[in-house]
Amino acid sequence: MKVILNHDVAGLGEEGDIRDVTNGYARNYLIPKKFALAYTKHNLTQIESRRAAIEQRKEEKRKEAMGIKERLESEELTFTMPAGDSGKLFGSVNNAMVVQELENRGYTIEKKRVEVPEHNIRVVGNYTVKVKLYGNEEAQINVLVEAAEEK
Repeated sequence: MKVILNHDVAGLGEEGDIRDVTNGYARNYLIPKKFALAYTKHNLTQIESRRAAIEQRKEEKRKEAMGIKERLESEELTFTMPAGDSGKLFGSVNNAMVVQELENRGYTIEKKRVEVPEHNIRVVGNYTVKVKLYGNEEAQINVLVEAAEEK
């Protein structure tokens, strides 16, 4: 079934895109939640009349993502965790911890948009964490994991 997206839908497309999806997905999820409209001439003319506003919103989102990307890439996160003599952590650093640290610095990022290498960090060292932004934009953040000083 062809639908016209009314909002950005992760993994499917952006507002104004025309997509071919299964009938059940369209009828049971996209259309009732107002994420999409059925592909008809009337709905197509409605979307075309809003096309300029849609493109302007997309451009604003891209510019915002570029600004966030530049600021994020200048950040370096440091985590101090208890570790053994070999450098293996007692615990791990995961995407929730990275998101929490970014929130402490004033960023609002969803946990599912943060990709920690191998899902969590279990050894002391330097790592690069990816943060997915709007579209294909990704920011690379340097993460330093240190061993806590023993008392």
